[in-house]
Amino acid sequence: MFIARLATAVVLLAGCVAGLFFLPNLWWTGLLLPALLAASWEWVTLAGFSRPLRWAFAGAVLASATLTGFSASDAIPIRVPGGDLPIYAASLAFWVLIAVPWLARGWRIKSAVVMGIAGWAVLVPAWLALVRMQSEPEKLLALLGIVWISDTAAYAAGRAWGRHKFAPGISPGKTWEGVAGAAAAVAVYYVALSIAIPHWGWWNGSGGVILFACVALAGVLGDLFESWIKRQAGVKDSGTLLPGHGGVLDRIDSMTCSLPITALLLPYAG
Repeated sequence: MFIARLATAVVLLAGCVAGLFFLPNLWWTGLLLPALLAASWEWVTLAGFSRPLRWAFAGAVLASATLTGFSASDAIPIRVPGGDLPIYAASLAFWVLIAVPWLARGWRIKSAVVMGIAGWAVLVPAWLALVRMQSEPEKLLALLGIVWISDTAAYAAGRAWGRHKFAPGISPGKTWEGVAGAAAAVAVYYVALSIAIPHWGWWNGSGGVILFACVALAGVLGDLFESWIKRQAGVKDSGTLLPGHGGVLDRIDSMTCSLPITALLLPYAG
């Protein structure tokens, strides 16, 4: 299992970095569409949709993402969100005003309409942010590093020292020790970047600290939300597409919340 997990991670990381830096934005946009389709299918499967409704939802997500994603194929700069801003703002509203109380109160939603809207809010804004931010790949890679480092450190610290459950009703494996490990790792990452690349002024100062903290916290929220949806469905993984990792949703859960929020906050960092 470990070998399969490691091999899948290496292939995904290499493909992501290569595409991020070397593909034209139009191709990058198209490359991300199959992943969005797979994640959409996994979402409606977890939601318990019938097969016709699954196809309808996946088609609606793909169509809406295509309309927004290809509307500016020349890659809108991160500091000029333009017409994408309402989508990112709607995503922030969903995560803060809906997802947080959803988790806090342990809602078990059966409505196909509600789950469909929630699925769109989880998937499309994150996909769009990933498409747009390719215009500055170094920044995007550095910000994705926050999520990856946070996830890895939380897992490692939780395995080594985890004793106190963080959210036992949602994800029993998560611990406060894991959260502390993730916070420490992100802080070290921030300091290391400030030393290694001092000319990256876009994230220096209080704005950069707030940005890094928000990205890390948003990653935790996205992870917890997907864990709750899986718990409601009674499954461990969202799918089986990625050997050793589960489904696409299992790999992007942290990004579903952190990427749109990043797209909103990044213009104010520095």
